[in-house]
Amino acid sequence: MIQTPQKVYIESLKAGYEQAIERSVGSLTLIKAVNRTTRISIKPNLTFPEYRPGVMTNPAALEAVVSYLKNHTDHVSICESDSGGYNRFSMSEVFNATGITAMAKQYGVRTVNLSHEPSRAIEVTVRGKKLAVPLPILLLDETDLLITMPVPKIHMNTGVSISLKNQWGVIQEPALRLRLHPYFDEVIYAVNKAMSKTISIVDGKFGLNRSGPLKGDAVPLNWILMSDNVFAADFVCCSLMGIDPFSVPHLRYALSREQIADWSGIELNCDPAPFRAAKKFHLEREWTDYPGLLAFRSRWIAYLAYESPLAGFLHWLLYWFREPFYDYDAAKRS
Repeated sequence: MIQTPQKVYIESLKAGYEQAIERSVGSLTLIKAVNRTTRISIKPNLTFPEYRPGVMTNPAALEAVVSYLKNHTDHVSICESDSGGYNRFSMSEVFNATGITAMAKQYGVRTVNLSHEPSRAIEVTVRGKKLAVPLPILLLDETDLLITMPVPKIHMNTGVSISLKNQWGVIQEPALRLRLHPYFDEVIYAVNKAMSKTISIVDGKFGLNRSGPLKGDAVPLNWILMSDNVFAADFVCCSLMGIDPFSVPHLRYALSREQIADWSGIELNCDPAPFRAAKKFHLEREWTDYPGLLAFRSRWIAYLAYESPLAGFLHWLLYWFREPFYDYDAAKRS
């Protein structure tokens, strides 16, 4: 068990994001240390070309955090990498389409497409194999505080996608993320440990149930969760979703290393019961989800599906039975 209780704050969104942020974010130890020179990077979850509730961080939540931070520091960046996996799309275009570019200009903060930033590699050892994982220098060396802003989602390959999983997007190249999938548990833990001090602000206006990370059932939850400890944040968030965090492989791996075994190391600001989802979140896979799951777990199948000469044909065959999550070609033509 962890020795020092980690504080997790849960706030209702009935009065809006601004009031919820004001009530608790200032109580976080890492926020208390912020001054005018503190360099803060915010990592939302922007895994789709246009805003979808439950799939992405609500731009209104992001604006509320930016508005709060601008009262305390002059150095705020909103950061995300190109997304889309095999069907890559530009994060710069997503910033524009979601209104984040305009909002950032209004508040005098910058947006950064991490895919275009210089990087240096961290070394991750997985079952005796050494992996070099390039990460943005901006986040490794030029950020004093990282704020990760995920949404509570079911994920067809990782089980859930919350605070820890959100940092998968700081690996700048979508193709590299695909190649690293079979080593996900170890790599995502190492990436989170390599980041600067990190705060988690989970946008629980909506969650995503049944499938994910790009489609599923948007569930109104109407809360926001905040913590100085991303591991404790995910532990509590899973509970609100009705999920045992130790049933999720990457969380089980991380929580064991962080010595979070139960609730005894976590201090809440309120009774979590009123914030728990009315129905437990669950995963339902369709048969067309299994090729992706196999590629997620096997480096050889991942190569076949994403890098080999057969990759294009295999995706065409898959899309014969399953519509793509997004019509990327139509979006490019518009």
